[in-house]
Order: sequence, then structure tokens, then C-alpha cells
Amino acid sequence: MNRDTLTHILGLARWAPSGDNTQPWRFEIVDDAHVRVHGHDTRDHILYDFDGHPSHIAHGALLETFRIAATGFGHSCTWQSASGGDDRKPVYDVHFSATPGIQKSPLLECIERRTVQRRPMKTTPLTTIQREALVAAGGNEVDVTLFEGWPQRWKVATLLWKSARIRLTCKEAYPVHKEIIEWGVQFSKDRIPEPAVGVDPATARLMQWVMQSWERVHFFNRFLGGTIPPRIQLDLLPALFCAAHLLVRPKQIPTQLDDWVKLGAAWQRIWLTATQLGLHSQPEMTPVIFRWYARSGRRFSAQAELFDEAMAVAIAFEELAGANATDPFGLFFRLGSCIVPKSRSIRLDLPDLMR
Repeated sequence: MNRDTLTHILGLARWAPSGDNTQPWRFEIVDDAHVRVHGHDTRDHILYDFDGHPSHIAHGALLETFRIAATGFGHSCTWQSASGGDDRKPVYDVHFSATPGIQKSPLLECIERRTVQRRPMKTTPLTTIQREALVAAGGNEVDVTLFEGWPQRWKVATLLWKSARIRLTCKEAYPVHKEIIEWGVQFSKDRIPEPAVGVDPATARLMQWVMQSWERVHFFNRFLGGTIPPRIQLDLLPALFCAAHLLVRPKQIPTQLDDWVKLGAAWQRIWLTATQLGLHSQPEMTPVIFRWYARSGRRFSAQAELFDEAMAVAIAFEELAGANATDPFGLFFRLGSCIVPKSRSIRLDLPDLMR
């Protein structure tokens, strides 16, 4: 492989999804057939990065994107973790080899088109072909459950409504909420641009002012019903207006880094398959994350009542999914058809991602 081809593959791989567009990786070119990915997680300052697992899932999505991108240049791709068990700063060695006759992945063209749609979508039901393709994309190591129809979407909406109250009233979550939105831009290289957040302009202006300090947030939440408008626009309506919600559950409880990475690879295949099918998606990870906290007995906030609320979310989620307290939940997101979003997160330029 020549250096230009490797650069093209890197340029595609950087479009892999990550929580709030954090892009928790940097690239090192070892030689023309070997890239070293220096990963990191954000658990020390982002509440939602529970034990770094969401970042590890993003690493898996990145590595799967490498594999898919390589097929477009006649190469296969393999990877292995090489960080000696340091899950906070994992290192992955990615190797490419020319493979005569390898077929270009049909997901290749979807890498740059895949994006997040946080606004309501059409409620047009999924077709049998779409359902089967989404389930198959996950592979043999995960189970995929779809929640469709108004009754089930209403149950999901109720779940997200409760989860959003925790999210918006938790002081420990405030710093990331303050930092992740880039106001007044259509595209953002390392955050979420304002129009892509999913609220109307008036709510956006109010949010921008209120979120300047936790004191303002707390006052609005306590005395002025400050959580109501964003919960309606960001959680309730999108949950109702979509085709389906999709839960990805590992068949085995993840116990090590590679398990989470493989889960991320499955996630990326499903998401790209949805794009190929003409569907848009939005991750809905807060119920999963608060369930992780609740079922591990971890007090994530000085506000003791929020743990009890998280446990209630966990129980409701398990009832919805027909699961028990020990069943592993991996990823949760919604799907539907809609117009292509005009605003989206893009990515850091490749030179800024090089180590």
C-alpha cells in the first residue's frame, strides 16, 4: 500500500462516530501497512463515559470503519490491542494487506453520509427487508431487538422522559452539557453545532443563556420548569416520531476491553446499514448508561435521589426489553426516514488527528 492510499483510508476512518463528537483517538503511521491508534477515554471528566466503555465502543466503531474503508482499496484489515491492559489509554495496532479479489464493502459509500438526526422523523414502519438487514448487520455476538408501533414507542418515550430529567438536573453532568454545543455554527469539527441539537431557535437562545452557569440551570429547573421544553423537543417527540427504537444486547457480558470494542464494531455496521437502507439514526444512550450506574450500585451524583431515579429507569427499561437485572445492555438508538439534516458534526482535519 502506498502512502496516498493509507491517507485516504485514514481520512475515511476519522468519520467514525463518537460520543458528542469527542473523537477519542489519535493516529500514528508506523509504516505504509501499519497504523497505530492511540485511544483514550473521558471517564474522568464526562459523566456519561461509564468506566470508559462508551469511548471503547467508539474505538470499535473506528476499527470497523478502517476495515470497511480498506476494502475500497483492495485491502483487508486486522487489528489487535497492544496497550498491556491500560483501558484508559488503549493502543490498537491496525495492519493492512493487499487481498486480490476482495469485494468492496457495500457500506463504504455510507461512511461519510452517516449522521445523527435528533429531530422527529417519519413514523413509516420498517419493511421486512430493513428489519432483517439491521438484525443481520449486528453479527453473531449480539442480539438486536426492535421496538415498533405507537404503544412501544410511547413506552420508550416515557423511559426517555424520565432519563432526561436525571440528565438535566444532575450537577455532575452540567460541565459536558455546557461544553458540547458550538453555538451559532452549522457544522462543528469537535462538538455539536447548535442547529443539530434538535431544539427550536427560541429554546436554543434560552438554553445558551441559562447554561452559562449551574446556578442559572438549577434555578430554571426548580422554579420555572426548565427541563420541560428540552425534554419535549429532545426526548418525547423524537421518541414518538420515528419508525422504531433498536436495542443491541451482547450475548455475553462484556468483561474486557476487546468485548466493548467488538460491540462498537457491531454498532457501526448496524448504523451504516441503516444509512444504506435510507434511514437516519440517533443514539439514545442515557437510559443504558444510567442503568449501568444503577445496576453496578454506583452513586454518580451528590444528589442521592438521582440514583433512585436511575434505578427506576433501569427497572422500566428491563420490563420493556423483557430482561432481568443481570442481562447486559449495549446500545440503544432510534431509526426513521427524514430529510438529510442541514447541520451536523464533522471531524477534525486529519493533520490534527495525527500523533
